[in-house]
Amino acid sequence: MIQSVCVYCGSSARASESYFTAARLTGRVLAERGHTLVYGGAQVGLMGALADTALALNGRVVGVIPQSLVDKEVAHKGLTEQHVVESMHVRKALMNELSDAFLALPGGFGTLDELFETLTWAQLKFHAKPVGLLNIDGYFDGLLTFARRAVDDGFIHPAHVEMIHIGTDPGELLDRMAGFVAPDAGKWWRQP
Repeated sequence: MIQSVCVYCGSSARASESYFTAARLTGRVLAERGHTLVYGGAQVGLMGALADTALALNGRVVGVIPQSLVDKEVAHKGLTEQHVVESMHVRKALMNELSDAFLALPGGFGTLDELFETLTWAQLKFHAKPVGLLNIDGYFDGLLTFARRAVDDGFIHPAHVEMIHIGTDPGELLDRMAGFVAPDAGKWWRQP
């Protein structure tokens, strides 16, 4: 059962308005469903739009931010709960611990780093939580092409790519993620 959703997304204010719209809609859906939003704790970019929308609808929002980003004055000051941690590594581990599911919206290297670590942990069976991509304007199409190539070339087992839920509507995507069942142990480790 999904009670808390970790959302990875960009902090850039220069992103397309369609991405901001998607972030706000995601914040709305999470708040309206009573899901706790767990995210990177910043007030800028898609991250800020996501959190502000959830908070405006009385949603519970938990931030996890490294001290170095607090020092740069990007931390959101109005969250339900804000955890200040010592490093990005600790940040990712705590976000994983606090979350029942993971959803990536458009973002840059930081978003991809968080997404890939979450997928790697799932592949290694460190967790069995659903992972989704909100593929707004085809943002993740190139990543999905790469993943299929990695499967074709024998680097990723098809079951590991199949565990990624993909959609363009956050509500529908979360509904599909709620039904996630991790691949069985036999398929999990078998060579492609």
